[in-house]
Amino acid sequence: MNSTLFRCPGGEIILPDPKLVLVDRRDGGNLVVNPPREVWERSELMASELTQWSFLVAAAGRAMIDVLPQLEGGCVNYWEAGNWALNDAAEPAGRKTAKAHRRVHMHLLGRSPSSRSSSWRWGEAPGFPDFADRFAWAAPYQRLEPAECAAIVARVERLLVSVYSVGRASVTPSAPCAACGYPRPAADLESRGACAECRERA
Repeated sequence: MNSTLFRCPGGEIILPDPKLVLVDRRDGGNLVVNPPREVWERSELMASELTQWSFLVAAAGRAMIDVLPQLEGGCVNYWEAGNWALNDAAEPAGRKTAKAHRRVHMHLLGRSPSSRSSSWRWGEAPGFPDFADRFAWAAPYQRLEPAECAAIVARVERLLVSVYSVGRASVTPSAPCAACGYPRPAADLESRGACAECRERA
C-alpha cells in the first residue's frame, strides 16, 4: 500500500499502516520517514543520502511541532525501527538476520503533555507491545487527519528550502487526493486525482 505524503531527495514521508499507528493523532501523531533508498542499516547510505535524509527527518519533526495544536508544549521522539520485521513469527516465519530483512525507517512519534494513552505518558519512556500484541495495542489509535498532514507537508517544504537549502526544484509538488484528501506527490495521482491507497481500496 502506497501511503506517501511527500517526496524529495532525502526520501519520503509516509503515513503508518492504518492498523499499526503507534501514537494516536490526539496524543501527538505518528509519521514515518523513509531514506532515499532501502537499506538495512543507516551506515549503508552514502554521505549525501544520509545528509539529505537527516534534513528531511528534522524538517518533518519540526513541522509536526509547529503545526499540530496537540503538540503545544510537547516534542517529537525519533525512533529508528525495524525490530518487528525480525521477529520469528514475522513473514517469512523463522529466524531472520537483520541484513536480509530489516529496512531502515524513522518513526516520528508526537509526545503530548496531555496524552491520554498509558503507553505514551508524558515524562515516561514509550511502552511498546510484544510483536503478537501489536495490532490489538494499536487498534484504538488513529492516523493524523488529511488537513493536519497537509499543514505538515507545506511546512516541511518551507523548512527544507529556507533552513536546509534544498533546491525547490528537487521537491516533488504535492496535491490532495480527490478521494481521501491526504496530500500526495502530484506525480503519484492518477488522472482522476485518486492516490494509490484509495485505488487499492476501491
